[in-house]
Amino acid sequence: MADGFEKMVDEACAFFTQLDANNSKDWFNPRKDHYKEAIAAPAGFFADLMAEDLARLTGKAHAPKVFRIYRDVRFSKDKTPLNTHLHVMWSPADKDVLAPSWFWGLSPDYFILGMGVMGLQGESLTRYRAFVDSWGDGLQEALDDAAADLGATLSDWGPAPLKKVPKPYDADHPHADLLKRKALAVSAPIPENWRDTGVVKATLNNVEGLLPVWEMFDKHL
Repeated sequence: MADGFEKMVDEACAFFTQLDANNSKDWFNPRKDHYKEAIAAPAGFFADLMAEDLARLTGKAHAPKVFRIYRDVRFSKDKTPLNTHLHVMWSPADKDVLAPSWFWGLSPDYFILGMGVMGLQGESLTRYRAFVDSWGDGLQEALDDAAADLGATLSDWGPAPLKKVPKPYDADHPHADLLKRKALAVSAPIPENWRDTGVVKATLNNVEGLLPVWEMFDKHL
């Protein structure tokens, strides 16, 4: 059953298609109010609703964030000023714990929900590697099930993996590829029937399919 967010998706895809061909503030500024009203505002409402559902399904509070349309170009060779996608993230409300975040992405080229741990370094990276070493079989099984059920794949978000397995782990470790990573996120396309079921229900379908992966992180990381 449709839930009204289908219009937001349609508006966003049409808007970002035009923006991709006219990525400048001169083009965007006269259309800023439309973006805020038709895309950003309903995205904020969607983010709040999903935060409640994530809390219900995981038992953990999540803080929603709708990413700004303006790009940070200070350290980028690409100086186009605006993002041509709509991204939402739900992070653990308890910022003192190492736990996965959820990601929702929409553009004319993709419509996905993902989940994972990003930007691992120092103690958090050490903990991640120990987690893979001890619980890699269960993690891999959960990832394989998500791939079979949802078409989920490991994402290339975050820093590039190492070329070699880090010490003190053996080069032929059974989960060598996971150990090489400094971030681990998995994502799956939103089901094709999202227009019939509604965006919230379609998104929750992916949340439920990725929950076993989330639970591995939550229990053992």
